[in-house]
Amino acid sequence: MLRCMLRSKIHMATITESNIAYEGSITIDEAVLNDAGMLPYEQAMISNVNNGERFETYIIPGKKNSGEICLNGPTARKGVVGDKVIIFCYSYFDESEIQDFKPKIVHVNAKNRIVRKK
Repeated sequence: MLRCMLRSKIHMATITESNIAYEGSITIDEAVLNDAGMLPYEQAMISNVNNGERFETYIIPGKKNSGEICLNGPTARKGVVGDKVIIFCYSYFDESEIQDFKPKIVHVNAKNRIVRKK
């Protein structure tokens, strides 16, 4: 049996931009993206702490060490600059793989700089 488990999370990121004129996606600072183990074009679930919105989109890498977290296209309607979001990626694991598995969890500060990794 396969189970869908949290694989990685970026905790309490701050939206720095909303760009409605883009095709869609979420732009994430490449340094944060790499430390979280997330990949460009990977599906992500985003939860907006400020307004309760939850939505899925795909990831595009932003400039490394820029602190950028940008909602693009229709997702720009799901949050505004300054909102706090949690970004999740899930994967399917076989029962034998989850015994010792721990997700990558990256905590960021208000400027989307990494302050702690688990």
